[in-house]
Order: sequence, then C-alpha cells, then structure tokens
Amino acid sequence: MILHIEHEVGDFDTWKQTAFDSDPLDRERMGVRRYLVARSMTNRNFVLVDLEFDSLEDAEAMHAALRRLWQAPLARIGEPKAQIVEIVEVKELQQPQV
Repeated sequence: MILHIEHEVGDFDTWKQTAFDSDPLDRERMGVRRYLVARSMTNRNFVLVDLEFDSLEDAEAMHAALRRLWQAPLARIGEPKAQIVEIVEVKELQQPQV
C-alpha cells in the first residue's frame, strides 16, 4: 500500500529539514517500509510524498496521524491531499545509464 501525499510548502528546503527530516510521527514505528519525496519542476515548493506500507491498516493509521498533525498551528502547508493507493504493477523498461 502507498499513502500518496501532495501539498505546497512555503520553502522546500526549510520544510524538508525542519518538518520531514525531523520525522515527528516516527515513520519506521508507524510501519513505513520505504518513502519517496519529489517536488514539482514548475513549482519547486509543491511536494509529493509516497509512503509505502505492508498493510492497509498501517497506511490508514499513518493517514489519521498525519491529518491530526496537519491541524496543528505550526503545520504551515497548503491544503494537503492524501489517498491510499495499491500498487498494481511495476516494470522497469530501461536500465539507468551510469
């Protein structure tokens, strides 16, 4: 399962260092197996985060915890959107060039 999150931040570098990297919800304890952080090429402060879980229950628990965190006055992010998705297929078509 993937919890896919999108939102805008005031400054990507500040958000990454002070909010994401500080890991206030303890991703590992919450069951996150792997994560991916991306940002838009046209709006460098638009963030996309994928959190991968083994179970739907863990993904739902993290989603609930994030909704509570986003309500805190210090969470200065633009209207977060999140949804839990299931990976249906992954296929690598080309090997990266070194």
